[in-house]
Amino acid sequence: MLRVGVLFGGKSIEREVSFNSGRTICDHLDAQLFQVIPLFQAITGDIYILPWSFLYRGKIVDFQHRLEREAEKITWDSLSSRIDFMYIAMHGQYGEDGRLQAILELFKIPYLGTKLFGSAVGINKILQNQYLNMHGIRTAKGFGVSVTQIIKLDMSDIQDLMLEHDISFPVIVKPQAEGSSLGVFVARDIDELHSALQRSCFVRNSSGQDVMVEEKLIGMEFNCIVITDDHSGQFVALPPTEIMLRDGQEIFDYHHKYMPGAANKRTPPHCSREALQKIKQICIDSMKALGFVNCGRFDGFLTLQGDVVMLDSNPIPGMSPSSFLFRQAAEIGIGHAQIINHLIKTELKQYFMENTTQHISSTTRTRVAVLLGGPSNEKEISFESGRNVCYKLSPEKYEVLPIFVDRDMKLHQIPHAFLVSTSTDEIYSRLQPEMAILWSDLNQIADFVFIALHGGPGENGIVQGTLEMLGLPYNGPSVFTSALCMDKYKTGQFLQAKNFHVPKAFLFSKQDYLQGSFGKLFEFLSSINFSYVVKPHDDGCSVLVSLPKNEEQLHAVLAEIFTQKEFVLIEERIQGMELTIGVVGNKSPRALMPSEAVAQDGILSIEEKFLPGAGENQTPARLAEEDILLAQQTVRDAYGAVGAVGYSRIDCFFQSAAVSPTGQKRVVILEINTLPGLTPATCLFHQAAEENLRPMELLDEIIQLGFQAHKKEDIISVDQVLHNQQQSY
Repeated sequence: MLRVGVLFGGKSIEREVSFNSGRTICDHLDAQLFQVIPLFQAITGDIYILPWSFLYRGKIVDFQHRLEREAEKITWDSLSSRIDFMYIAMHGQYGEDGRLQAILELFKIPYLGTKLFGSAVGINKILQNQYLNMHGIRTAKGFGVSVTQIIKLDMSDIQDLMLEHDISFPVIVKPQAEGSSLGVFVARDIDELHSALQRSCFVRNSSGQDVMVEEKLIGMEFNCIVITDDHSGQFVALPPTEIMLRDGQEIFDYHHKYMPGAANKRTPPHCSREALQKIKQICIDSMKALGFVNCGRFDGFLTLQGDVVMLDSNPIPGMSPSSFLFRQAAEIGIGHAQIINHLIKTELKQYFMENTTQHISSTTRTRVAVLLGGPSNEKEISFESGRNVCYKLSPEKYEVLPIFVDRDMKLHQIPHAFLVSTSTDEIYSRLQPEMAILWSDLNQIADFVFIALHGGPGENGIVQGTLEMLGLPYNGPSVFTSALCMDKYKTGQFLQAKNFHVPKAFLFSKQDYLQGSFGKLFEFLSSINFSYVVKPHDDGCSVLVSLPKNEEQLHAVLAEIFTQKEFVLIEERIQGMELTIGVVGNKSPRALMPSEAVAQDGILSIEEKFLPGAGENQTPARLAEEDILLAQQTVRDAYGAVGAVGYSRIDCFFQSAAVSPTGQKRVVILEINTLPGLTPATCLFHQAAEENLRPMELLDEIIQLGFQAHKKEDIISVDQVLHNQQQSY
């Protein structure tokens, strides 16, 4: 079996994006064809064979302190004895600028993608434009500003250059050799340009780098992936993607590229067939001009005059689950694993290694309908979870049917190509009448329903009860547990009655708010010394959660939540270490290794939970073994107390004896999430990885537990009941 090393991480400022790409590749490489070896390069330059338990963390800092102790450090010299082929998932400097390619060629290691020269040109935006212009390809008007010029920075010289190149405000400022829109700014006047030049120059380190100043183009922004036909060896452009900026958004920045639901995209774009072909051809021409091979990504604009103007080119496209590569391949019916296998197969052919793989046939598969989307505030995270479940379910065992749940809880069976959309709004724009199905149709097309919905009717018992009425097994707890745990206030009361520690809490109604009845609320706040958290009682993913610092902020928060909700939950703020712990199982559940959640501003934001590179999470939590066991036992007991089955994630605080008001160690339960997020870097995956369970294996276990917990009941007649009673006398 071909040993494929997947190299990610690195020394560039895009290392978090690279980590995300590497995880995606490792997850989707066909285990029937390849032996996957995750290779992580630390910021120091050291290379490690990464334990699988580290692969599903949200951020590199979550595991980097454990590398020396738990990962195997290897050298470049020994690499050729460990792998047969390198899949490069590195971005930015030291990854796609020719340096990595050079060392792989030195040690004669076959690798994916553009070779040394094309990489060196492709990373440098100034050189890139020069080469494209040499081949008659139009680029945005602009000029380079050296580090020396920026240190001295005479803005009159910059203004002269703008006049010389016929550029007026606003302008785009970007570093010469970075990607992912890091260090890219819009400058609307000379003062903003002065600031942007300095920030862009020193975005990576104090040494600085040259910067480009470009015209801000108007028109349709697009992205197009070019791949190689493995039969003919010719370049083929995939269907381009149109990037649609939202109101107030001026550039397609890091947040909008990687935060679920933050940007709108459309594949293929809304333009004429002639314009579409023009875009594709110029991207193919750019591939040739820059010396790219196998695969490349090209960004540009179709101007209002119908001209195609190139902005940027990348020899190694991003490979996160919803990246342009996967999105555009899906548009022509090619799935994640298929396009990855295609890229490898194409490269192996160039190295005369195409006969090194052999496929194993699949067996009869279970039909799984995956519900995603929904009407709640968490619909974008649900879409991300559902997409990830579709991608991670074993293609050898399951036939996956993506089912989009709209805001009215109606169902739509969508093509797999829709899964690479960036938001639920985009899904809505692509729905067709023939995609609509009835809830009653589910038991005709599926053997199991995987609920990837979060919040609202997807998690509060409505969907669970519906599926039970339809006789369909599903993942997660049943009606009572779902309904109870969706309401944080009721859950706290229930657990407190069963002698668990929970935060003191007060439920404040919209009616009392509108009537100005604040007496009991302020009496409660006084009793907890005005140290409190405000949140909806029935939402998750940190939606509308805040820490008001004064009465004015409290009123503002209440007003915002009451635009959507009838009740607001006010809880005492608990001191200690915040933990989140997955629990898996039915009658004999097990608690996974606790994760320590590190919040920057007291509470975890949605960005810290889901944006690559944001937030910090430590697994195992930095606690003594006896304290970990106490936390695991407590959440396992709480899981059993509410009647949970399948899996859940329990958020809590661990308090040492010094912090606890009781003078003894204790675990305070915050909430029980019965359908926790299953996004690529969810804590459930990296907690399971501590048990050497990969996502595919954990999802398989969740489905088997669902079959056990929600199997069809045997229906017997009244005569049989009476007969059984008589037999018992």
